[in-house]
Amino acid sequence: MAKVMEGLYYSESHEYVRVEGNIGFVGISDYAQHALGNVVYVDMPDVDDEVTAGEEFGAVESVKAASDLISPVTGVVVEVNEELEDQPELINADAYENWIIKVEISDKSELDNLMDAKAYAAFCEK
Repeated sequence: MAKVMEGLYYSESHEYVRVEGNIGFVGISDYAQHALGNVVYVDMPDVDDEVTAGEEFGAVESVKAASDLISPVTGVVVEVNEELEDQPELINADAYENWIIKVEISDKSELDNLMDAKAYAAFCEK
C-alpha cells in the first residue's frame, strides 16, 4: 500500500501540496511514484513561471511511462528542486521529501478543491 502523508493536500491526478505559510511544496504522491516505476527524468518549469491549478506544469518520465504534472494550486514558481535534474530517482526513494517545485500560492481557497489524506487514501483504493 502506498504511503499517504497526513497534513498534505492531494489532487485526483496524484500531485500533493504541502503548505508552509504562503508557499506550497508540490510533488507527486507515493502512489504515483509506485505506479510510474523508476523515475528517469523530471521536466520542471523555470523560477518565476506561473502555474495554474488544474493545468500542466511539467512531466515525470519513468522507464514505463511519462506522466504530465498537473498543478494543484495557482501561483508563481519560487524554486525548483535542482537535485532532481541529476537524481530524478530521489522521487522513488521518498516522494514526499523530494518535492518538485515550490510555489507562492496566490489563492489559498483553491486548497478546498483538494483531498485530505483520508479522502486521498480512499480515492487510491478505488
